Amino acid sequence: SAAEIELYKMKRRKANDPVAIQEAGKRCYHDGDYERAFEYFSKAVDIEAEAGDAEAEAHYCLSFMYRDGKGIGRDTQKRVYHLEEAAIGGHTKARHDLGVHEVYQGRIERAARHFIISANLGHDASLKALRELRAAGEVSCEDFVTAFRAHQAAVNATKSRQRAEALAIGAMQIVDKSRSNRANGK
Repeated sequence: SAAEIELYKMKRRKANDPVAIQEAGKRCYHDGDYERAFEYFSKAVDIEAEAGDAEAEAHYCLSFMYRDGKGIGRDTQKRVYHLEEAAIGGHTKARHDLGVHEVYQGRIERAARHFIISANLGHDASLKALRELRAAGEVSCEDFVTAFRAHQAAVNATKSRQRAEALAIGAMQIVDKSRSNRANGK
């Protein structure tokens, strides 16, 4: 039940589970409670830092809070710091966003390196950015082709029969719920 799930989440937060704390931060952010979201994301980062780990997702969440200035002031330097920490932790969207930042700073070579790393991990928008840089003559054909092949390999590695079946089951459940709602006049 929903109450049991919420109780479980609360226990995980009390046990200082950084993922549970980060998820609570996301919930607060989406509910418009930006100050609490910032506290949760910061706490998740601190817990992981004490353990010697990098909490990439919490750093990424802090980066967009600094970007948007919701609950805290806009701060490009802190945003970039948290993007870098998230990217070091393997967060592909953060790596891509660093590339975008570098493009805006006029550092195209650095941007291309970020896009290549992210594309190699299967990030579609980074591959598109590389394609645009290639068309503009900023990325060599060899670098683009290498990144393209690595991107395809990363995408193919995430494909499996079990994943396809799970997606199909999820889609069927959504269709069934939609039909049920229409039948009940919702």
